[in-house]
Amino acid sequence: MDTQLGLIEQSFNVRYSVWVREALDDLSGSFTTTDPCISGHPIVYASRGFLKMSLYSRDEVIGKNGRMFQGPKTNRKSVMEIREAIREERAIQINILNYRKDGTPFWMLFRMSPVFNKEDGRVIHFVGVQVPILQKHRQSSSGFGRNGVNLCEDGVFASRRREVCSDSVAELARFLAMDSVLGSDDRELEVDEPSEASDLEMRNAVTAINNTLSVLTHYSELTGRLVCGKRCCLSGMGLLGSSLNISLGRIKQSFVLIEPHLPDMPIVYARDVFLKMTGYARHEVLGHNCRFLGGVETNSSTIFQIKESIRTEQACTIRILNYRKDKSKFWNFLHISPVRNASGKIAYFVEVQIDESRKNQDKQGLSHKMRQCSVVGAVKAAVRSLSMVTDTSNS
Repeated sequence: MDTQLGLIEQSFNVRYSVWVREALDDLSGSFTTTDPCISGHPIVYASRGFLKMSLYSRDEVIGKNGRMFQGPKTNRKSVMEIREAIREERAIQINILNYRKDGTPFWMLFRMSPVFNKEDGRVIHFVGVQVPILQKHRQSSSGFGRNGVNLCEDGVFASRRREVCSDSVAELARFLAMDSVLGSDDRELEVDEPSEASDLEMRNAVTAINNTLSVLTHYSELTGRLVCGKRCCLSGMGLLGSSLNISLGRIKQSFVLIEPHLPDMPIVYARDVFLKMTGYARHEVLGHNCRFLGGVETNSSTIFQIKESIRTEQACTIRILNYRKDKSKFWNFLHISPVRNASGKIAYFVEVQIDESRKNQDKQGLSHKMRQCSVVGAVKAAVRSLSMVTDTSNS
């Protein structure tokens, strides 16, 4: 649990500096930020408006998955649409029924957008804005579905009417946004009625997203780890999608993925167990070659074996002396294997590490080799499955 909380702290502090939370606390409205790179895709920030709306405390929300706000009458189809948007790393806006801590249900307009690493295009966070739907909006034959509003490819919402947003309307939007945070149960829609957000509520959601992204972008500049609301790098080489991140997050052993098609063959994925074993933070591992684990007493012939395994695209198992961040030594029982996609081309190399100083085996009593083989099999299945889905969607 302490490791998870540490990762959540790093998720924000390393990327945006320690002052970002204060800046976000000054924003009005209800929104959360989640990290798809941490196992379970937890909430790493929740605004004051969200806490007032949901009736939860910050400690009850941070580290939890957003599914905790769903209930028996939440539309499963809407949930699946959100999950698909996460897998495809795209924005979504949808109407969904959620539940407060006291069990009361309410309809809300949910808008979610990814936050990208400006340098390599990886998804760093997702920002989710929640706008309670307070007034009754009848269904129309305009093509809007019961589950919400679809986004155009350029991120602009389709609208039933194109209205001019005057100063008075903007002021009303600010009033309703504050009123929605405080809550007005007598104005909310009946639970069993499918809802549709108004144009005003849609604009409120867009404004809240833009304000949040603006703060995150500004504070990322202070650390030099720039983020943006649109993917700026489309090279695609070595880019791990949220779907693959989620699949790999289910594997409990220590391992890393290496991208052989990028210069210096950097690590593009590191399991939490690996970080705990070596003492390094995620940002100190991703984008770096595995040689940082070596030291003065690491055998050069063993390193040569690793290079030959990669050059010949063959699996190998070796015992190598490695160093943690605190310079303490440990014997690493290391297995390296190529991972091919559905077309048979090598997509990654997986390295599975076992610290031999820890004699305990897993609860099933599996040997080191069996544990490593199970990890390799799970990684290969996740990569092939994702590449087959991608090939099908592109055909």
